[in-house]
Amino acid sequence: GSSLVATCTVSPDFHLKAEDLYWTLNGRRLPAASYAALGPTTLSVALARLNGSKQQSGDNLVCHSRDGGILAGSCLYVGLPPEKPVNITCWSKNMKDLTCKWAPGTEGETFLHTNYTLKYKLRWYGRDNTCQEYHTAGPYSCHIPKDLALFTPYEIWVEASNRLGVAVSDVVMLDILDVVTTDPPSDVHVSRVGDLEDQLSVRWSSPPALKDFLFQAKYQIQYRVEDSSEWKVVDDVGNQTSCRLAGLRPGTVYFVQVRCNPFGIYGSKKAGIWSDWSNPTAASTPRSERAAGGCDPKGGEQNTTLRRELKQFFGWVKKHAYGCSNLGIKLYDQWRVWLQKSHKTRNQV
Repeated sequence: GSSLVATCTVSPDFHLKAEDLYWTLNGRRLPAASYAALGPTTLSVALARLNGSKQQSGDNLVCHSRDGGILAGSCLYVGLPPEKPVNITCWSKNMKDLTCKWAPGTEGETFLHTNYTLKYKLRWYGRDNTCQEYHTAGPYSCHIPKDLALFTPYEIWVEASNRLGVAVSDVVMLDILDVVTTDPPSDVHVSRVGDLEDQLSVRWSSPPALKDFLFQAKYQIQYRVEDSSEWKVVDDVGNQTSCRLAGLRPGTVYFVQVRCNPFGIYGSKKAGIWSDWSNPTAASTPRSERAAGGCDPKGGEQNTTLRRELKQFFGWVKKHAYGCSNLGIKLYDQWRVWLQKSHKTRNQV
């Protein structure tokens, strides 16, 4: 966005005059209207509203003699000083390493090669250390693989530098135990619940990486219909490694994913960081056996249908479940299977 005036002065020994000279920028001849003779052997060129450099080696501004010979030249590095890096986030997969990401600032593009350096030190008595493994989790990231201390907070910051200046981020303070995450839960299995046409059972294994450490975990499930991109999230899974999804559509393929959040590691009071979602696992609910062309209840008929089904359920309990004091979900499932089988029998007849 700035403008620049450059001058080329040749020695009288060359026997050249200002009108014998011309300018090029990156090999392209600049228009004579931008020239000005400042003396018998001096020619200037004015470059207005310069764009950012398009090549890392800079833009080549060259003064030529009439026959094309190069008399003098300069590399122009046109761009912006770096902005303060922002949004530093860090996580640890095994409590011995640390990976951090950041954003380059609000403008981002400086048009100049900009170096980013992640630095860290123990808060009270440490010396400055520099991260070495960059681009491990994206373009603005760095990985510290080992030699990190527990139970002591670290100060972490990022320095950005290019030919026009240096910018330093705010300092982030963290304890490794407070930013632990895991790989996604493994061995995710989704299966039918008997003949129940509106339910699926989901089971998974705890992430293996942290089994040797004292921690708790909470899980989250999300699922979607095969032909939809909208996920429905189940938040209240807790620390169990199985869950039943209910209220699903009969005869429909569902994709299911699970993720994990470790917390309470070695007594840390902060929640951990959610893992990535597991790879999608697919399963289908059983197809409804009701006769084709049947009508779903609409509007005011729904309450009547619900009362009828509850009456059927309690009648079945009285007939088939002698001595039962608790009406649990398993008993309800048994009735649903019996009900669907009776529908199937009637249809066959």
